[in-house]
Amino acid sequence: MKTTLKLEELAQFFFGIFLFSQLAYEWWVFPALLLLPDVGMLGYLMNPKIGAMTYNLFHHKGIALAILMMGMLYWGDFYTLVGIILFSHAAMDRVFGYGLKYEDDFKNTHLGRIGKD
Repeated sequence: MKTTLKLEELAQFFFGIFLFSQLAYEWWVFPALLLLPDVGMLGYLMNPKIGAMTYNLFHHKGIALAILMMGMLYWGDFYTLVGIILFSHAAMDRVFGYGLKYEDDFKNTHLGRIGKD
């Protein structure tokens, strides 16, 4: 099942690349912005509860898709790009086993524990 989930996330990542290809941005913009959603980890400088909240805000695919759709329908290409980057980054993270965080510990995710204990 773990392999199936990773393949599904990989397909979503490639879908994000396809969506990006429909925009008028240069190709270098995608890899340049792809790690930007990890700014959500800065919340961990405060405490694990705030860290989990900010991390999950930047890595929630539902939020990413809402921004993407609002960009496509109303707000324009910049917000569409933001939604695509958030969506693609979350899919990429989940390919590598990084899920949404629980409040108790950065390593405790909805996909299980990450790293070595």
